[in-house]
Amino acid sequence: MFESLSDRLGNALKGLKGKGKLTDADIDATSREIRLALLDADVALPVVRSFVKSVKTRAKGAEVHAALNPAQQFVKIVNEELTSILGGEARRLNFSKTPPTVIMLAGLQGAGKTTLAGKLARYLAAHGHTPMLVACDLQRPGAVSQLQIVGERAGVPVFAPNPGTSVGAGDNPLGRTSGDPAEVARKSIEEARRKVHDVVIIDTAGRLGIDEELMGQARAIRDAVNPDEIFFVLDAMIGQDAVTTAEAFRDGVGFTGVVLTKLDGDARGGAALSVREMTGVPIMFASTGEKLDDFDVFHPDRMSSRILGMGDLLTLIEQAEQVFDQQEAEKTATRMMSGQLTLEDFLDQLLMVRRMGPLSTILGMMPGGKEMQQAAASVDEKQLDHIQAIIRGMTPAEREDPTILNASRRRRIAAGSGVTVTEVNQLVERFLTARKMMNKLTNRMGPAGNRRKGKGKKGKNNRKGKGRSQQRMPQGMPGIPGIPGAGNGMPDLSRLGGGLGQMPPGLEGMDLSKLKFPKF
Repeated sequence: MFESLSDRLGNALKGLKGKGKLTDADIDATSREIRLALLDADVALPVVRSFVKSVKTRAKGAEVHAALNPAQQFVKIVNEELTSILGGEARRLNFSKTPPTVIMLAGLQGAGKTTLAGKLARYLAAHGHTPMLVACDLQRPGAVSQLQIVGERAGVPVFAPNPGTSVGAGDNPLGRTSGDPAEVARKSIEEARRKVHDVVIIDTAGRLGIDEELMGQARAIRDAVNPDEIFFVLDAMIGQDAVTTAEAFRDGVGFTGVVLTKLDGDARGGAALSVREMTGVPIMFASTGEKLDDFDVFHPDRMSSRILGMGDLLTLIEQAEQVFDQQEAEKTATRMMSGQLTLEDFLDQLLMVRRMGPLSTILGMMPGGKEMQQAAASVDEKQLDHIQAIIRGMTPAEREDPTILNASRRRRIAAGSGVTVTEVNQLVERFLTARKMMNKLTNRMGPAGNRRKGKGKKGKNNRKGKGRSQQRMPQGMPGIPGIPGAGNGMPDLSRLGGGLGQMPPGLEGMDLSKLKFPKF
């Protein structure tokens, strides 16, 4: 969503790169470009004015002029001010001391409240809680049934008036569910206590626009259950109306947090950046896709880093830790070191990487700014589908030893997997080349746990000598056709600055070359 804003800010700051000294004229010109970039992205005017004023005040002080690298220091100031606008630090949920914790969702119709309820329930269940969804949207046709379907997909129970039934079409042509939303909410708390659910998530009705009926119903539900958290669900694609709508809900009902939805859209999205500054309420979560797992805590510093093209390595590491099996990774590494890597190992690694999400999203979290975004845009997921189909079309013996693949076997695999023989040949040849290279490196460095050691003199190595530090086998997997740069392992992140010469927040001073990443 923020690609346009990211490009504009990147271009505005690019002119400072390499300058040993920044003049007031440089700062004024760059600040003017930043102002235009923010306004073009629909960021609210009061927020833009405050942001640019803070940046210029700090940049014209000793903070920049006394810095060894003033250009990087200026970028650091922009990053810190942008993080401040987004909320500074991520806020945790306020859980009730006496369960259940009640979370109420409010917002306009079409913002994605019902789907978000399922995502939030799935997230809480994954973190050890026992949530229950409550259907209090009794106005929109099919809303109760939709929530029940979402709850089933999320593996979470749903409390609804007359579960599974609704007013007949003869009585109500629109098929709305009967009942009083406030009474349903009140009864849901009693049900949660009986069945020992520690979190209750209430899905409420919305409207196409702000009206008193909507506000009155939301207030009635709020007064009936006294929720611990009220989340305003905001469609990040609605433009300047985002701030107006958020302020109306704040004044009419009140809310303790904002949840952004549809962050995977192609709108400019800058208005979403204004919500926290204009309402004073933090952004709690962000929804980035249609799947129930496309949901995470909103980290202002990480979002600021991504907008400025510095990547989001901390989120990438967290996602990798959730997906990758440490024991399996160690077994694969051992086989690589002994020269026994097979196509079965490659397929397992590829599937684990794909469980992290689309490769374009993964690459988008890497530092590199516009260049990494272009690489992410060039990724063709169909190529990965073809690779999976080719390997799965092989027999266990063929996966173990691809050298037995003669012409007839390759034709059979191509026909069975729906690809061309050329694609099969490319995959096999790249795999064999990569495995041959790994064998050479393994032989040169010696078996794992029995590294050669030198005498400490230049150009001389001896098994009995001492003084040479243990070498590490570089991580990597065979090249993947159609994916630029894949096949050489993860890049040396210790040499990667952000897209603007700045490391992402939270990673300064870390030796990133020692971090363990998934093997491509």
